[in-house]
Amino acid sequence: MSKMMKILPAALLLLALLPARAQKYDGVVEKSVALVGSDVVMLSDIESEAQMMRARGLTVDKSARCEILENFLVSKLFLTQAKLDSLVVNDAQVSASLDQRMNEVLTTLGGEQKAEAYFGKPLYKLRQEWYEALSDQSLIQEMQRNVASDIPKVTPRDIRKYAEETAEEDLPMVSTKYRIRQIGIYPDKEAAELAVKEQLIGLRERVVNGEKFSTLARLYSQDPGSMAKGGELGMASRSIFWPAFSDAAMSLKVGQVSQIVETPDGFHIIQLIERDGDMFNARHILIKPQYTSEDRDRAFRKLDSIRNLIVLDSMSFFDAARSFSEEKHSATSGGLMADEYTGSSYFEKDQLKPADYNVLRNMKEGDISEPFESLDNEGRNGNTLYKILYLEKVIPAHVANFKEDYNTLLDEVNNKNSMAAIDKFIEEKQKTTYIVIDPMFQGCEFQRKGWIR
Repeated sequence: MSKMMKILPAALLLLALLPARAQKYDGVVEKSVALVGSDVVMLSDIESEAQMMRARGLTVDKSARCEILENFLVSKLFLTQAKLDSLVVNDAQVSASLDQRMNEVLTTLGGEQKAEAYFGKPLYKLRQEWYEALSDQSLIQEMQRNVASDIPKVTPRDIRKYAEETAEEDLPMVSTKYRIRQIGIYPDKEAAELAVKEQLIGLRERVVNGEKFSTLARLYSQDPGSMAKGGELGMASRSIFWPAFSDAAMSLKVGQVSQIVETPDGFHIIQLIERDGDMFNARHILIKPQYTSEDRDRAFRKLDSIRNLIVLDSMSFFDAARSFSEEKHSATSGGLMADEYTGSSYFEKDQLKPADYNVLRNMKEGDISEPFESLDNEGRNGNTLYKILYLEKVIPAHVANFKEDYNTLLDEVNNKNSMAAIDKFIEEKQKTTYIVIDPMFQGCEFQRKGWIR
């Protein structure tokens, strides 16, 4: 089965949210090209996805259109069964997805009026159509979850048998993993933030006294995405910004300049250009706290002293982290770093900060690094943090085995079983569902047999 065939929900979502305009295909204007149960696939559905593929630089030929149609056919089987099983749409989830989609579209197109002009429909009509499409999407996903979960529970014996009987080249590879402890020291934030605030106060006074905000933004803003445009952000939904930023911008009158606004990105002053409902366009100047070589040297000296205590066995790394580390998330656990989403204390290369990995890759188990500059996990990009690392354990890259990688193998087996259940569901429903495909697509070489009887 192709990769495209396995990501049906995402594919259907893209299709459902594209403008369904009448398309021509070999001289034929809009028509239905397939019927699955009581659900119809329209030619415009196929052509909208083809248009999306071309926009991504992909070649769209007859074979690609056949694959697009097959994705629709599979989706309709799940939707038909979801309706027969009386599955209920999660209205709250669909509404949240709709709001997110509307915000993205309005931000991309530049506001409500431009969105209505682009789609050729009033906004309320678009919301209605997209809500229906997302509701179908929700039912399809729920039906797929039901099918995939309706499989026998896998036992440790099953996992052991899978590991022993599967050819080594067919088992998953486990990347090198690191278990790490850290001690982090922050620079003097208060002094750096005070300097930023004084600079922004000066810039705000210059604007009030007649200088152009856009000129100052080009000279001083540290936002690479907007500085070249004079700090202008473009018409966008307030929901895509930090709450403090959007609240401040929305409270301004056109042309007015805000007081200093703090967000996880740094400190801003904002000038409102235009406001339309929950959307606004504004200019801003962003300045982030900058730290001096004195800050770095001061932190390094402290970290060197802590490292010497550990190396001389005067204190364990665990106790030193609890006593001295200013990185609050790891300090209480003796400096042990853990993934904030999974809780795992083992990290692969791609999960580490680049600065951390550059130091770590030259270390051996039991080594303690020299002090270096890195980032924490706060805000959008992280705050400056000086640290030392202790490499507690390394698990080299290897083929998954039962003893060390039970969970990896468990996921592999569950995924295979889920896909097998989905394949079986589709094969059975093909036989019992009324399916008609237009002659213009009956020459397709579908991935699955059984569509044309």
